[in-house]
Amino acid sequence: MKRPYNWYLDETTSAGRENLDAGHVSRYDDKEDAVAANELKLLKELGLTDTSVIVDIGAGTGQFTVAAAETGALVIAVDVSSLMLERLNEKVTKLKLANVELVQSGFLTYEHNGRPVDFVYSRLALHHLPDFWKALALERMRRMVRKGGILRLWDVIYDFDPPEAEERIEAWCATAGDDASGRKWNRSDYEEHIRDEYSTFRWLLEPMIERCGFEIIDVDYTPDGIFGKYIARAR
Repeated sequence: MKRPYNWYLDETTSAGRENLDAGHVSRYDDKEDAVAANELKLLKELGLTDTSVIVDIGAGTGQFTVAAAETGALVIAVDVSSLMLERLNEKVTKLKLANVELVQSGFLTYEHNGRPVDFVYSRLALHHLPDFWKALALERMRRMVRKGGILRLWDVIYDFDPPEAEERIEAWCATAGDDASGRKWNRSDYEEHIRDEYSTFRWLLEPMIERCGFEIIDVDYTPDGIFGKYIARAR
């Protein structure tokens, strides 16, 4: 994970406190359902086969990585957190998945070798980068994916205007649970995300995606305007 320049963002320190915490990592699969089967079905509809190459950036504990690997595709799971990758490696070893590569790296430091990628997948990870670095990350993802390849991006992205922010964010925080065990997301988790991480507005992100060489072909937002899902094709 060597940074090419001293002015480069340190993605480990930017990764979010919880992703570097062993307790959180051990509970993550209880707290978060990546609906990997649904995501895999979508990618198959977009052309995923057993000969595809997928880069899963911000793979975490690998819910999507494991599901995708079971198709026979080569899956390169990239994450800055050694703890997340250790948990994923346990799954890969248990399932004897020979077609998964684990790489401790990030959006700004992963260097892809081999043939161009068919799919780049990123779920709930890009928000760890401020907007300047999001644009650089998107450009780097475009360089690794073949022309016509697919970016699947799913993240906390705000689909409302600044005057609505207080009402919308408060409404979202009010939906959080109140579980002392740490196995559910609670209000303080949501507040920490908003305060300390870098989710951006839809109207800022979409021009970045397109400027970096992707064509947005499908967008889906939750009714509260908090989560956005994108399918973009490399031009």
